[in-house]
Amino acid sequence: MKAAVLYEQGKPIEVVDDVEIIEPRAGEIRVNVAYCSLCHSDYSVISGAMGPLPGPIIVGHEAAGVVESVGPGVRHLAVGDHVVLTPVPPCGTCYYCQRGDHSLCTNGQSIMTNRLHDGVTGLSRQGAEILKGVGVASLAEQVVCPSTGAIKIPKDIPLDIACVVGCAMQTGVGAVLNTANVEAGATALVLGLGGIGLATVQGAKLASASKVIVSDPLPERRELAMRLGATHTIDPNAEDVVAVCMALTDNIGVDYAFETAGLAVLIEQGIQASRAGGMTVCVGAPPIDQGVKIDNVVIFSSMEKKLCGCLLGSCNSTYDIPRMMSAYQNEQLDLASMVGRTRPLEEINEAFDDLHHGREIRTVMKIGA
Repeated sequence: MKAAVLYEQGKPIEVVDDVEIIEPRAGEIRVNVAYCSLCHSDYSVISGAMGPLPGPIIVGHEAAGVVESVGPGVRHLAVGDHVVLTPVPPCGTCYYCQRGDHSLCTNGQSIMTNRLHDGVTGLSRQGAEILKGVGVASLAEQVVCPSTGAIKIPKDIPLDIACVVGCAMQTGVGAVLNTANVEAGATALVLGLGGIGLATVQGAKLASASKVIVSDPLPERRELAMRLGATHTIDPNAEDVVAVCMALTDNIGVDYAFETAGLAVLIEQGIQASRAGGMTVCVGAPPIDQGVKIDNVVIFSSMEKKLCGCLLGSCNSTYDIPRMMSAYQNEQLDLASMVGRTRPLEEINEAFDDLHHGREIRTVMKIGA
């Protein structure tokens, strides 16, 4: 099959047409990928921000397509079904799934190991193994994944916008509804307005937050955020984010702060802008060498402030993707505004350059028919 393979960090990705992929085994399916949108987590792999490359790899994890074949025992999906892929396919039986923490499912280890749960990747080229980047490897014509890693969606939802639900919408909307469990009337701050940040804004609107304050240096992104549900905007290059938040909340601070740009310094800013008892949610993925400093732990503790991690919006993909699709059909979520440009797979290096320089919210790669 055709796929975009990275052999060395700092070098261009190669688009080749001779990658081999396994047949689906018991409990697995194979999907013809139609579209894959690019996420900053993919860029972090190819740039080295998440650490050295362990071997040749196909990244991409925010995708939609059509079921091509099913393995033994798969009954809830059939050939021809339209699906959205997810990087954390819940198994339903592990310790975490049994506790309702589906985003922490043992299947999710594939995000870091770049392999299926049993240790294989199912991908090779000229006899050499290729890693399954971010657990999915969807910058390729086909993907093999656990059957819960592909969620059936209505066929009338365009696949080129449905793909953004695979990660961006699950992560951002889920951070609000699941991780933070934002209540109606609460105040929220969103730090960074890339794809994840704009999804978080939409989640805050869906949760009926009274104030949705956003911060981003790019005016066009602040304008888009206002159309998607933000109530106040901040230019961090010209204004003091914490001071503005205090002024907008009667000097109390926001109930919830969401860091979505993947910068540790913004996590610290969220902590400062949140009220006593407030929560700062780490939604973005900072480079592996960045840490967070809390200057005075006693004050942080005595104010009962909360710092919370977040993986894929704490989503159970088998439940959350269908409900987000329903929200889209009911015009409660805007998927189309998340997509800035569509490119062919052959332009993958140009697309990642766009992502790195913030030229688009989401660039979607057209891979299959």
